[in-house]
Amino acid sequence: MKNKDELRLLPWSGPEGKPCYLSADDSDGHMSRLADNIEAVQLGMAANLLEQALEVLGDGDAALEQLRPLATQLAGALRDTIRVATSRGHRLVTPESHQS
Repeated sequence: MKNKDELRLLPWSGPEGKPCYLSADDSDGHMSRLADNIEAVQLGMAANLLEQALEVLGDGDAALEQLRPLATQLAGALRDTIRVATSRGHRLVTPESHQS
């Protein structure tokens, strides 16, 4: 089994919310491209949600009924964004990783 440093954290969860990983050997494979596309969709949705949130929060008359679902959606978008950032951060090449 590969070390977690050699695995890519995928942008979705497995059963019971556990993280899913993919071997990082083939960054051009079907699953890697699928993960890249899903990450792009998640980040795009988060950006759109942020715009909506700023509009709602800028409205002094926004009702509690608008804020609760917005907070739930923002929490989900933040979770997804953190997962993407974590995955991409683990795949960054650092000077230490080139030393033998």
